[in-house]
Amino acid sequence: MKKDIEIPKVEGVYIAAVYEYNKNFKVDEWTIYLINDLQESLETVLIVSKGESRSKKTSVLRKKLEVLPAKSYAKLEFLHEDVLQVDNIFQVSYFLNNQLLHKDFKFQKNSLKPSQIKKLPLLEDKGILAK
Repeated sequence: MKKDIEIPKVEGVYIAAVYEYNKNFKVDEWTIYLINDLQESLETVLIVSKGESRSKKTSVLRKKLEVLPAKSYAKLEFLHEDVLQVDNIFQVSYFLNNQLLHKDFKFQKNSLKPSQIKKLPLLEDKGILAK
C-alpha cells in the first residue's frame, strides 16, 4: 500500500560547486564536489549528471564511487562555462546502512556566480550548494 512506503529524507549529503583556479588550464572554473557530512560511509555511490533547458541538452555523465568515507568529499567534475546556461542536474544514489537513498540536486541556469559563494560543509573553500 502507498501508505506503507517510506521514502527516507536525504540529509548530510550535498552537491557543491566551488569556484577555483585550475593550474593546468590557468583559468578559474566551477568544480563540482560530492560532500558526505555524515558519521557513516556512503557505499556504491552512483552519480548521473546532465544539463538541460527547453532547447538544449548536454551529454549524460555517469560516475561511480565504491565508498565515500564519513566526513569526506570527492571531486566529481568541472563545469564548462557553456553549460552554466542550462540547468545542471546531479542524480545521486547510494547505500547507507544497507538502505538505498536517492536525491536529485540542481543548479538552476545562470545561478553559479562568484558573488553567491558561501561557506560549505567540510570544504575549506567556499562555494554554492545545489538545491
